[in-house]
Amino acid sequence: MSIKSINVLSRNPDHYMRETKYDIHKVQRNYDPTLHPFEASREYKLALNSVKLEKVFAKPFVGSLTHTEGVSALCRHPSRLSCVFTGTVEGELRLWDISHKKCEWTVQAHSGQIWSIVAAPDGNSFFTVGNDKTIKKWSLDKAKEGDHDLPIDTWLSDTIVTGISHHRHRNEFITCGERVLLWDASNKAPKFSYDWSTSGDRNDASVASIKFNPVETDLFASCDYANNIVLYDTRAKEVKKLKMTLRINALAWNPMEAFILTAASEDYNAYSYDIRKLNTPDQVVNIHKGHTAAVLDVDYSPTGREFCTASYDKSIRIFRTEEAHSRDVYHTKRMFKVSCVLWSGDNKFILSGSSDHNVRLWKSKSNEKMGIMRARERSAINYAEELKRKYGHFPAVRRIARHRHLPKHIYNAKNEQQIMRESRARKDANRLKYSTPGKKVHIPARQKVVVGLQDDGVVGFQDMDNMPGTSTN
Repeated sequence: MSIKSINVLSRNPDHYMRETKYDIHKVQRNYDPTLHPFEASREYKLALNSVKLEKVFAKPFVGSLTHTEGVSALCRHPSRLSCVFTGTVEGELRLWDISHKKCEWTVQAHSGQIWSIVAAPDGNSFFTVGNDKTIKKWSLDKAKEGDHDLPIDTWLSDTIVTGISHHRHRNEFITCGERVLLWDASNKAPKFSYDWSTSGDRNDASVASIKFNPVETDLFASCDYANNIVLYDTRAKEVKKLKMTLRINALAWNPMEAFILTAASEDYNAYSYDIRKLNTPDQVVNIHKGHTAAVLDVDYSPTGREFCTASYDKSIRIFRTEEAHSRDVYHTKRMFKVSCVLWSGDNKFILSGSSDHNVRLWKSKSNEKMGIMRARERSAINYAEELKRKYGHFPAVRRIARHRHLPKHIYNAKNEQQIMRESRARKDANRLKYSTPGKKVHIPARQKVVVGLQDDGVVGFQDMDNMPGTSTN
């Protein structure tokens, strides 16, 4: 008896059958590139349509929170996404529920402008500083009850306090104004005073903003009206000053790469510094351009990949950390000077406070759809994003992606500043070309903005235990 081999056709049911009758029929496809000569052309057309639809569905404005006066300070809760504190130029403090756009609590916190608001790391309390030379601590739980109009603690200062930042772990906070003071929340008198002055007179320049580093918690930075960016270390008491050409209005640390410090400058730009390279000519990592007036505030996204800026030109811009030009600009017809800006903790929204008595809520991505999406819709959005990334360098796709509708005053100022920059570049090129060889040296733009660096070591540190003139009540 002979054994014969029999070939049997077999098919795997998973390749052609659906799991349920509601599933879409499977499509058989051969991915051999030789069988699809027009695949690149089709993908390019899809990428072009995707970037056009992005502009069609770009509706960033979500809503506004109305105040009775201009908004001067914003603060988010460290753990509650819908909880936001706002302060006005008249000293009014409000607690908002963003999800319902409802004011849960309001109080006349200070007799003058509220300069800054900061939440304690535990989230149970928050601090405010104002023109009345007081630092006040408020309870969030009592504020939510709606009948608590008195602070749970108050510290008195002999000078106006313009900024406050709380330590990430310890019960300490630091304030700025005419002096930089380190406070222990359990005492009424400051622990230490840091002198940032370069002339020896501690009152020659007031500090505009101060921020603790989120990772290296003993390190904090400040900027003053003498165009200095100053780094302090509470352990070694070392002081490092970076002199700029114009004043710095606000500071922000990158939450993911805490060695990156971004500053909002009076010269219409934002600067990112690498604090590890302050002693080298490469201390400025990037210059972020686009605004046509002074940049007043800056805040990072929780991911650390982007940050937003507020400007005197009545607009806010969103920058990627590695790019010099903004990826988007937000504005409205009735928005005035934007004094403060805040990125939400879930990376979905941006809040801006302006002098027209409104806090506006924006989507961080203008064309993003809010709400629940099905798997097919999410897959289609991800595919479109990948196509835009793949074909983003093509001229037509890049032109549509970069186009922004700007207000008339910003558009005209942008063109005027472009003419001025080209004129200065042409003049510098002519001076370099026709001067004596070796006399004129080309200076990169990132080095022009830095005037000098000073490392003072322990200079300017004072013990505040028995310092005269400090309020102890």
